[in-house]
Amino acid sequence: MKQILVLLVFSLFFTACQSSSPTMEERNKALIDKYFTLFNQHDWKALSEMYADSAEFKDPTSEMKVIKKTKAQFVQEYSGLEQQFPDVHDQVENVYPSGDKHVAVEFVSTGTGADQKKFELPIAVIFRIENGKIVQDFTYYDNF
Repeated sequence: MKQILVLLVFSLFFTACQSSSPTMEERNKALIDKYFTLFNQHDWKALSEMYADSAEFKDPTSEMKVIKKTKAQFVQEYSGLEQQFPDVHDQVENVYPSGDKHVAVEFVSTGTGADQKKFELPIAVIFRIENGKIVQDFTYYDNF
């Protein structure tokens, strides 16, 4: 009887521990939530640390070709974006975790240029995450 009770307590404890730990999808979603918080704070250095060394990027500015960027290149690029649009801001519309490695995000980027002209750009991005770091950032938007 004592062995059954110990086994039952262990089983309940083990089940409780399993159910309380976040799934990989939940961890990836939390990572991406942090990503957009840092983006909107314009903390480019901290944001760059969310990427693996030499992560792969694809977007219309690279003619949709996959290119690798270092963290320093990332910081330089986003610092330049902030200089052009000091109030650049991303408003997340939807987040779609997909399996253990991907998160797709729909958001609208807005900002005001030096000429006081405002922009509003709907964007979709697919992040690939491995070992808690972003290894791919494939971004899609209308570049007309």
